Amino acid sequence: MTDQPYTADPPELRRSLGVLDGVAVAASSTAATTSIGIGLGVTAGVVGLHLPAIMLLAFLPVLGIAGAYSRLNRVEPNAGNGYVWVGRSLNPWLGFLVGWVNIVATVAFLAYTTAVTGSAMLQLAGEAGVHRIGSLALDPGSTAQTTALGIVVLVAVTLTAVTGIRTAARLQTGLLVFEYAVLLGFCGYGIVAGPHPFSLSWFDPFAIPSATALAQGLLLSVFCYWGFEAAFSVNEEVRDPRDASRAGLITLVTMLGLFLLGSVAFQRVLSEQELAGHGAEGLAFFGDRLAAQPWAALPLVALMFSAVASLQAGVIPTARGMFAMSRDRTLGPLWSRVSGRYGTPAAGTLLIGVLAAAVAGLALVIPRLADMIMATVNAVGIVVALSYALTALAAAARFRSLLREDWRQGVAAVVLPALSALALLGLGGYLGWSFYTSADHFEVSADNGWFLLATPLAMIVSGFVAAGWAKYVRRSPYFRTGRGTDADAPQLLTTSN
Repeated sequence: MTDQPYTADPPELRRSLGVLDGVAVAASSTAATTSIGIGLGVTAGVVGLHLPAIMLLAFLPVLGIAGAYSRLNRVEPNAGNGYVWVGRSLNPWLGFLVGWVNIVATVAFLAYTTAVTGSAMLQLAGEAGVHRIGSLALDPGSTAQTTALGIVVLVAVTLTAVTGIRTAARLQTGLLVFEYAVLLGFCGYGIVAGPHPFSLSWFDPFAIPSATALAQGLLLSVFCYWGFEAAFSVNEEVRDPRDASRAGLITLVTMLGLFLLGSVAFQRVLSEQELAGHGAEGLAFFGDRLAAQPWAALPLVALMFSAVASLQAGVIPTARGMFAMSRDRTLGPLWSRVSGRYGTPAAGTLLIGVLAAAVAGLALVIPRLADMIMATVNAVGIVVALSYALTALAAAARFRSLLREDWRQGVAAVVLPALSALALLGLGGYLGWSFYTSADHFEVSADNGWFLLATPLAMIVSGFVAAGWAKYVRRSPYFRTGRGTDADAPQLLTTSN
């Protein structure tokens, strides 16, 4: 392994990917099967039988964010994406915050996905008739058992990610083909054969019970779309940087189609109480209602594949983001060490896996798997909204001269990203306020508002502390040279079209 410390010639990653590889990385990171199998039940508990409406509504600001990512990527492809773009166009402290919260949020996501993976595997074992190992009774609702098994899988996929991004992308492509075939088959059959009548009110956002439910449902849905930007984290490893933009947009549109298909199918097959009541086991319950064994186990296998792929896809972009931050000396030199054999940030990738496993172990203080999932989803939803909003505002600031030069491009490059950012900031602020006012004491519980608010606030505060360390102790040049380099950005964007 080659140790490449801070030098005049920054370390580079190996370019080996095409657009389909980028789609595989981004789609695995978004993990549609996991979002449908778990996220739909959680969201239905908030918005009732209006899943298609909330998924469509959440897609609009995320589409504006995706446009901002795509345009910024044309001008400056960088593995650090939002960290670099926000630092240049808005403020280095905010740019570092974007990079930091993405790292922390992904580690939290990996921690919760380890339990999801373990739960899916234990459910599958139960379907196969394996309910005990010696004196141990297998329980897919046990946080301890699911986390322990999930950590084993996390270690395996982390090692695979180390050996090369191309190998990882091929594995993810195979898993995705199986997942989507199962989703399309079961959801299509559910839409046709489901016992509950179809209703246009499912698509009516005004029928959602309250403004708080709307805000929380939107953030949960934004979280379901989270991960499309993983395509931009490998923009230094694709042969053509524009392929990263194509992969991100293809993934996002694909996710919309799958989420609408899944939400309509679930509501045709399951009642509102069944949707909200089965949480982490929603997809397995859906499969049981539609088919007998062994066919009913296929959605559960798809969920397991999705969780495994998303574990690996979570490790990959996080290691790339920390690689970019290390090149700027905002993080230590370990993160920018590139393996001479594999051409990947191998040491950083391994350490991300270790950190995620450690956080998964700490999550055992929340006794039930459903509580752990809900707490993490709410926390990550707020910081993801903040990260997306800042990146969109960076695009609006960077390309603002287009409003004078070409109003059509100005609307697409400035107005839509700015509106999307304001929408997400408003949602995050409203949800944070609702958390604050919903409790009068602090308790480590997924239904305690102060705990739900404290978790994302801790992520944000720790980001500013880490930024201060990078600026004043590491003396990173990022905080001196981060701004003032954007004058030619609109011209670059125009000439690249």
